[in-house]
Amino acid sequence: MRQALKKNFKSLIIFAGLFVGVIFGLLLINLPKAFADNNSESFVKDTPDAFHVVIYDNGEKTSIKTDAGTVGEVLERAKISISEYDSVDPGFDSEINADNYFINVYRARPVLVIDGASRRFLMTSSFDPKQIALEADYSVFDGDEVKVTPNSQFLEMGVASVYEVKHGNGSKITIEEEIPFTEKTEKDFTIGSGKTEVVQHGEIGRKTVTYSVKTKNGVEVSREKVSEEVTKEPVERITKIGVDPIEMHPLTASMGRNRYTVTKDDGTVVERQETYYDLNMSGVMRFCGQNSYSVREDGAKVDADGYVLVAAALDRYPRCSIVQTSLGPGKVYDTGTFARTNPEQFDLATDWTKRDGI
Repeated sequence: MRQALKKNFKSLIIFAGLFVGVIFGLLLINLPKAFADNNSESFVKDTPDAFHVVIYDNGEKTSIKTDAGTVGEVLERAKISISEYDSVDPGFDSEINADNYFINVYRARPVLVIDGASRRFLMTSSFDPKQIALEADYSVFDGDEVKVTPNSQFLEMGVASVYEVKHGNGSKITIEEEIPFTEKTEKDFTIGSGKTEVVQHGEIGRKTVTYSVKTKNGVEVSREKVSEEVTKEPVERITKIGVDPIEMHPLTASMGRNRYTVTKDDGTVVERQETYYDLNMSGVMRFCGQNSYSVREDGAKVDADGYVLVAAALDRYPRCSIVQTSLGPGKVYDTGTFARTNPEQFDLATDWTKRDGI
């Protein structure tokens, strides 16, 4: 009986040893594969389509073997999350098509960008100073410099680096430009009413101008004048316009209607006509701060300053405006229905019909 028990115990030990050996062998076979999967989901089962991919995530290296088709799919399977400010090279849609394929993940960080008095914080994954300034919506021109300085107040401000835009002077160009000539009109009583005659032809002047020019990517975006020098003065154009002299055709009681041409301040020539009327003007004197009027020796009614009282189209000649009449300087106090059909007519106040001194 003891011999049988001894024999069975020995068999049991042999069986247990064999079982443990099989389990240990299976572990040795699968252990490399477990490490290759990098503790993530099974990227591959060693298929002919699998490629070895190396991911550098801010300097941290991860090596895997995968049959994922694109960079985005690799990162998704590896459970590597990408924020909106991070960047990946190659891009998410790039195809995994070779062994030893490298993927770089650049993580965004907070930075401060300064341009003069303007300061802007932003998240960026770029390390190119000019690119970072552009991301901050600052203009960077050819010849400008973006300086990077470590931030000594990192804990207080929350940014490790400060990028400061230093604008250069840009390039300079000197070009020749024209100086337009001015024009002037002069009244002439000798060449006939309404006729014109150029007595001095205008000539364009010249000047050399130096500009400071800023360019961006080789394209001019702005220019600022630095200096200019006149090399040829312009010559004014002078034109004479024929008019009839007002003093040669003064309005009279027997005339009834007086016509003549007038050159206005803007150079236009109009035909003016004058009539006269005889009314009590006391009611309109207040419009121009006057209390009374008088009758001049020739019968024209004048205010205290000696201006002839005139009725005119008020939309062209407002009350109290000074106008020239054939009886001398006048001032507009009144208007009439004539202004609707002839806005260039003046009605002069006189004492020619009643002759009562009013």
